[in-house]
Amino acid sequence: MLQGDQDLLPERFGDLGLLPLADRAVSLGGKRRVLVTSAIVVGAVVALALGLATVPIVFFTAAVLLIAFKSVPLRDAYSTIDAPILLMLAALIPISDTLRTTGTTDLLASSLAQVGSGLPGWAALALIVATTMALTPFLNNAATVLVMAPIAAGFATKLGYKPDAFLMACAIGAASDFLTPIGHQCNTLVMGPGGYRFSDYPRLGAPLTLLVLLISVPMLILIWPLK
Repeated sequence: MLQGDQDLLPERFGDLGLLPLADRAVSLGGKRRVLVTSAIVVGAVVALALGLATVPIVFFTAAVLLIAFKSVPLRDAYSTIDAPILLMLAALIPISDTLRTTGTTDLLASSLAQVGSGLPGWAALALIVATTMALTPFLNNAATVLVMAPIAAGFATKLGYKPDAFLMACAIGAASDFLTPIGHQCNTLVMGPGGYRFSDYPRLGAPLTLLVLLISVPMLILIWPLK
């Protein structure tokens, strides 16, 4: 049983990881300025859509505005920073440069060309999607596209196909990491607050990954013909 200031109890509940059971008048999360928060979020999305600034600048500015207008208390902003996740993301960034500088990308391109030389077009395209999906857990999605795009273009050229569908296959594969918590920032950031374990991602992500693979390949061929 807790007793205290009614305005401070919601924040204390959050700090202690408790739920109010007796007094339902106590709301979790404290008061929020809904209109101000909505306006800032909509403004960030519009700025990105119009290309007014890059993604880091837009979202950093939005975060500063949320704190400045007290939509998010500064204490909450500090408490939600997960240092281990930030360190893990920072450690993964150099991997993409390592793959390029060590010649690993050239080795992958040669291996894919040998494997796909006897495959039909749809199977070769599916191979690119699957390979990109397999690579993106170890890189961020942008780095994965940078690594796989030249491989996919060269792969398509060697097989006598147009590169358009293969390049789009890279984009789809890089954005479709549902098997690990480290392949995309969103997967990582929700792991702690959601109470997820590593094993939850492949268990729930495998059916979704298979669904993306089955749908994306025929749609890519339909929109961007291989020949």
